[in-house]
Amino acid sequence: MDEQYYEKLFHIKTSGDQKIFNQSAHYNRYEATAYSVLELLSKQYPFTAEDHIVDFGCGKGRLNFYLNYFFDSTVTGIEMNPFFYQQALDNRRDYLKKHKRKADKVTFLNCLAEDYPINLSANKFYFFNPFSVQIFIKVIGNMLISAEDRGRTIDIILYYPSYDYRYFLDNNTPFTRVKEIKLPHLYEHDPRQTFFVYRLDHTKHA
Repeated sequence: MDEQYYEKLFHIKTSGDQKIFNQSAHYNRYEATAYSVLELLSKQYPFTAEDHIVDFGCGKGRLNFYLNYFFDSTVTGIEMNPFFYQQALDNRRDYLKKHKRKADKVTFLNCLAEDYPINLSANKFYFFNPFSVQIFIKVIGNMLISAEDRGRTIDIILYYPSYDYRYFLDNNTPFTRVKEIKLPHLYEHDPRQTFFVYRLDHTKHA
């Protein structure tokens, strides 16, 4: 399925290149995850209606609408850029107007990732290389605190991750790498075209 198919299906607008750049060097240029990549991920990794997924650097909300539409998952998008945040809100309005979904299952917040108070119901966190490892470390710290406040199994999903992200998780956290999904026809030319899933197993850290 091409991008136009999904954009029409969801009644949203998330395509196009970024025209706005972040002032902080710690935040990377926004780029939406391709729908073909989301198709592959959702075929090889389970999402359910019981999941609450947080997308850091959500931009216009593509991942959020995809997961809510197909799996009825609760989704929260975190976006620091006010322009993209407003576009995500506009997309949410149009999406809910066309599709009968619970409004409280699709949420967007305009804040810095490190300032987001981790929702205690959130159990899956998505990162498409949105910011520097320094901010990533702070976010993971917040995540671990929330796991102490409410014990639960937590998954981190990394797409196209930097080596620094993986090194930090592998060597400085209780998260364990449980899955690796290489994108066909893309991985051969760029090894970063991969999903890495890390898990904090509550039963092992209770």
